[in-house]
Amino acid sequence: MNADTPMKSGSAERHSDFLKSLVEFTKDHRAARWSGTLSEFLESVFPADAKGITRSGHQYIWDMLRANGFDDVNARFRCQLFEDELYGIDDTIARVVDYFKAASAGSEVGRRLLLLLGPPSGGKSSMVILLKRGLEVYSQTDAGALFGIHGCPVHESPLHLVPHTLRPQFRQTYGVEISGELCPFCTTRLQLEFNGDFMQMPVQRIFISEASRVGVGTYAPHDPTTADIADLVGSVDLSKVSEFGDEGDPRAWSWSGAVFAASRGLLEMIEILKVKREFLYLLLTLTQEKNVKVSRFPLIHVDEAIVAHTNFAEFRKFLQEPENEALLDRMVIIQVPYTLDYKEEARIYRKLCSSTQAFREVHLDPHALHVAAVFAILSRLGEAEERDADNVKKVRLYAGEDVEGVSSTEAEKIRAKNPDEGLGGVSPRFVINALSNAIIQSQAKSLTTMDVLIALKDAIESDVRMDGKKKRKWVDFLVVVRKDFYNRWVKEDVHKALFVSFEQEAQQLLDKYLDEVEATLDNRTLRDPITNEERKPDERFLRSVEEKIRISESGKLSFRQEVVRKAMGAYKRGEKFTLDSHAPLHDAVEQYLFESRRDVLRLVSSAARPDDETRHKISVVEKRLVDEYGYDPHSAREALNYVTTLLAQE
Repeated sequence: MNADTPMKSGSAERHSDFLKSLVEFTKDHRAARWSGTLSEFLESVFPADAKGITRSGHQYIWDMLRANGFDDVNARFRCQLFEDELYGIDDTIARVVDYFKAASAGSEVGRRLLLLLGPPSGGKSSMVILLKRGLEVYSQTDAGALFGIHGCPVHESPLHLVPHTLRPQFRQTYGVEISGELCPFCTTRLQLEFNGDFMQMPVQRIFISEASRVGVGTYAPHDPTTADIADLVGSVDLSKVSEFGDEGDPRAWSWSGAVFAASRGLLEMIEILKVKREFLYLLLTLTQEKNVKVSRFPLIHVDEAIVAHTNFAEFRKFLQEPENEALLDRMVIIQVPYTLDYKEEARIYRKLCSSTQAFREVHLDPHALHVAAVFAILSRLGEAEERDADNVKKVRLYAGEDVEGVSSTEAEKIRAKNPDEGLGGVSPRFVINALSNAIIQSQAKSLTTMDVLIALKDAIESDVRMDGKKKRKWVDFLVVVRKDFYNRWVKEDVHKALFVSFEQEAQQLLDKYLDEVEATLDNRTLRDPITNEERKPDERFLRSVEEKIRISESGKLSFRQEVVRKAMGAYKRGEKFTLDSHAPLHDAVEQYLFESRRDVLRLVSSAARPDDETRHKISVVEKRLVDEYGYDPHSAREALNYVTTLLAQE
């Protein structure tokens, strides 16, 4: 068989699977079209889904979120809409979801503009984009069916055609309320084309689409001196004035504004605080009253959710102007900070890397993105009394890791005491730019963790926006990352690679330690498995393990009691007591096992021209690093050399 056959076969299978996925997606999203008169709509469509058809814009978005997995109890944990795109900001997502939940219930929250406030590249715009995409997909489903008057520039509900005098009877008949007024365009059309017979007005199912300007509108500010409110609400179409003879004719109006495009759905306002104040008043009145006033026309009913976002620099300027107080009172402001979980931060980098061809062609060693992420988190933390030590603990705590001497309750208190953490510091964009420069300049196909640290250092030193003090501080963070995180991680990888079956040997050692400790605490003997004779617990062995993590003679009893308590807790839960069950003991066992393989590492550093046996030992370790721990040959060799350097310094 040709060596290329398996690869080609696998490629063909992936191609076939993808085509099947496309077909299945098309079937699932082939929504039923519908069109007819209002009479036909009320007879055949409306009675089956009266509540769904009369939903407000906020209710529609809330139903979309629930369709994507959110519920009233576990909103922050069931996150299908955001889970593959936004990492480490579950609390923020939960607050946004709570806003739509409250607004959908008809509370005053629904009369407030939602403002997302946070640092650059923190996920604000991504969150809004995902909401818009979610609405587009939801409108294609049966549950998300939307109906509008055919040809209406604001895609308004066909129920607006029902006269006010008949709406009380409508409510009694169907148990739902009609809110809203017929727009000027449809009012004129009803009289001129249908002679006032609203039952003959055409109705169709509509589908939310940003590209088609249906249910989604987006406004980005530009030069304030040339900005025109027509971008939001349109203007007179001079080409049609001669046709209809009057600038006040709705048919001579260009209904191209973003506000009208977003009707029945969502309007995104980018960098909202950069717009003119008249724009803000229009938007806030729209949010409060669900009406917009355009010259020559009466109030136009438009039902949509407005989600805006901005950064802190613009927000601080806005706060300094006293006349903006009334505007602030009509906003719901949700902060969107950077994540403080380095594992989630690394996922952001991985996503950004996977979308770039240059990164896809370069191998990153398994800790490259994590060290960059830890550096970013350190820059986002507040100043601690003992900065390095305390913030290193924080980084681990915020990532959900166990830290000796800190309980889960204390960890929550630490978070609560530092609410501003994550609102500044390194952005993901800064890190990705540094990595991109490293790849371009070196033209390497493999980047090690040390390469990444050097790239970040170069990016800091060449950044003209930072003063010298800040640069020194951030470079110090890189030193902390290398010393307190990377050194531990890379040594752990090499330690494990030195064993044929590290996990098995480590678990056996852990079990032995636990047996010896229990016998010591119970003051009983153990039976030797070889001689079958009774013996006392091996105190020398226990201390040799405990000394690896600096457990003193006076502190050994309390440490052993804690280990046994955790082991008993795991046993009661029906779980096995493993290395991951106790972080300090995890480190102690690894270091103990490493001592027995230290000779192989010494061979790496001492043998300038290794013999065949030494070369074989080294290659076995390198191969395990490649096969089991995510390295490539280059980074595996670099990791071995780095660890042997650390060993020589000890």
